[in-house]
Amino acid sequence: MANKSSVFDMIGPVMIGPSSSHTAGVVRIARAAIRVLGGIPDHAEITFYNSFARTYEGHGSDRAIIGGLMDFKTDDPRIKNALDIAEENGFSYKFKSIGNSSIHHPNTIKMLLRKGEQTVLVEGESLGGGVINISEVDGFVANFSAQNHTLIIKAKDISGAIAFISSVIAQEKANIATMSVSRKGKNDLACHVIEMDSGINEITLTYLKSLPWISELIYIPDIDL
Repeated sequence: MANKSSVFDMIGPVMIGPSSSHTAGVVRIARAAIRVLGGIPDHAEITFYNSFARTYEGHGSDRAIIGGLMDFKTDDPRIKNALDIAEENGFSYKFKSIGNSSIHHPNTIKMLLRKGEQTVLVEGESLGGGVINISEVDGFVANFSAQNHTLIIKAKDISGAIAFISSVIAQEKANIATMSVSRKGKNDLACHVIEMDSGINEITLTYLKSLPWISELIYIPDIDL
């Protein structure tokens, strides 16, 4: 069944900037990405695709992405000065643009983020009205909205993994809204992306992380992106 639109989807968020797609959506993509990374990055390499590639400076998407990567919310007035604030704080970044990519959504941003030794590659799409889709994480198909509690689990592609993870979540009485699994090849590493209506306890996250066949677990709680 298709998701129902909310009033928020129709009128968009309170925001800084001229366009919900080019500013609010961009801020939210960035704020979701730093939660995948686990913190504010030291360095970012940002690629704008298609419509974004042609308009990111004029529409303020450059300031929006950097502001979001510093965890500014969509209505934070500091977004207007985000590039200067980043420089003052030693946050380095590079912008690239690819104006004609048929395989990408018109409003797509790809970010290679680094924090110390940790790196993550996140691709996001701004769908309008501030609504976003995180389409890829580290080359795996992700497709989550960052509007729910989200688990990202990288694990060995073993028989029964999906059922086991689902049963552990069920013990928490957390309803699974969406679940997808992506893998790069048969018997290769698989990436489970699970969106839930409610959160799960730290002890359950610790248990899942301790399993030898799970290599990485990222938990993004329900926050105001």
